[in-house]
Amino acid sequence: MLKVGLTGGIGAGKSEVSRLLDACGAVIVDADKIAREVVEPGTPGLAAVVAEFGEEILAPDGTLDRPKLGSVVFADTERLAALNAIVHPLVGERSAQLEREAGGTDGAAGGTAGGADDGAGGGAVIVHDVPLLTENGLAPLFDLVLVVDASPQTRLDRLVRSRGMAEEEVRARMAAQASRAERLAVADIVIDNDGPLEELEPRVRQVWESLRERAQRPGTH
Repeated sequence: MLKVGLTGGIGAGKSEVSRLLDACGAVIVDADKIAREVVEPGTPGLAAVVAEFGEEILAPDGTLDRPKLGSVVFADTERLAALNAIVHPLVGERSAQLEREAGGTDGAAGGTAGGADDGAGGGAVIVHDVPLLTENGLAPLFDLVLVVDASPQTRLDRLVRSRGMAEEEVRARMAAQASRAERLAVADIVIDNDGPLEELEPRVRQVWESLRERAQRPGTH
């Protein structure tokens, strides 16, 4: 089993790389998806968030109002740290469970659509999609760290143009994350995504072949 940490700054294209790796046959453990699951209505996670931030961060249907919460935490590093202290342990626990199920000796399902024959067990490539890997010092937890990189201007343009985000909001979110240099410092493999989408897929496939080859080596963990 090869345990890979995948990260990248907002707008760098990490989600697209994750999707492409999933199509290749990697087992994807998506921290963002899990972070949403652990604060769904009725969960201890949501109860803890409400206790910390108040019921005003709830939508009328009782779900977490993410834009409202985001407007609070991304403008205040202390409040962001408080949120992370609640959510990150829950995400870590669930991620570890999914990893055990994917790479365990019990034959648990590990592949996804388009998965390769070695998608589970000893030859599995398990990719943890972790936006804040660098910020939270998680690099040592992985056999390899894969960073999706793009220039700050490219990321800004994408988010303003494609997601319709305000430039001020984008800059605030970028400032709340690790710097480009900090991410590159923990990278074992860097995927350059400054160009058009059609240039990304062959890069990812090349990286996938390298990851799969390494996962199949005897004694790899």
